[in-house]
Amino acid sequence: MSERALSLLTYCLTSLIGVTAFLYPFWLPRLASDTMADRSHLQDAVLILTLLVLLCFAVLLLEVQRQAVNTKTVALLGILVAINATLRYVDNLIPLPGGFSPIFVLIVLTGYVYGGRLGFLLGALTLLVSALITGGVGPWLPYQMFTAGWVGITAPFCRRLVGSAGQGAGSRRELFILAGFAGLWGLLYGAIMNLWFWPFASGDPTQYWQPSITLLETLRRYAFFYLLTSLVWDMARLIGNVLLILALGAPLLRALRRFHARFEFQYQPLAVDSAQSRQSNV
Repeated sequence: MSERALSLLTYCLTSLIGVTAFLYPFWLPRLASDTMADRSHLQDAVLILTLLVLLCFAVLLLEVQRQAVNTKTVALLGILVAINATLRYVDNLIPLPGGFSPIFVLIVLTGYVYGGRLGFLLGALTLLVSALITGGVGPWLPYQMFTAGWVGITAPFCRRLVGSAGQGAGSRRELFILAGFAGLWGLLYGAIMNLWFWPFASGDPTQYWQPSITLLETLRRYAFFYLLTSLVWDMARLIGNVLLILALGAPLLRALRRFHARFEFQYQPLAVDSAQSRQSNV
């Protein structure tokens, strides 16, 4: 198996673990019903976090070994993680409205320019490093890492939308598409994150899950719960993501593409160079 295929397999395995971590309470209803809301995922969070961190480091090793030039990309990843972790630390010191956080702009743009694999790593490692800095380590952390990683890994889908619109890099249409994508994830991030605790919560039976209800009823109750408790909070994230992409997206894209062009450059010796080399060895 090639290193590229092994890297892709690792990403797929990571996402599969994430989906399983979010949905297993629905598959194992007895476990969910026997667990108090304030103790949700306390048992499994450490295991999930350990697996996720190990998989992230495994992917980094594979990326470094795949091409020597990728060591520069990994160095850039470290810089971007540091910038994003600092932004989240500032966000904790000076709370922004609702669920808005400035970290998603770099995650979206990095995944868009460098590909979903680097986008996933930036999202996951940003949440890990910032949690260690701010003291935000808890059973919710691995779920935040998975969801932020999925923001970055899906960003390359915007390339098809930009291409199908007949617009190239740096166009206004490209910026609008990326802003819409970031805004959509402003809602999806909150909707997905709610699932880490919602199966364990209890309250109004019209808003909370019970093991005996059908899939359709589960979706209806969750939609009602989301509209009442999370929509306004997540709308702040949606609006903030859109405004930041529109305001800062163009210069950030130029900077990321400039670094990308330098990292992808590889010297190919011309025939004249090869001839001169052979003559010098005679």
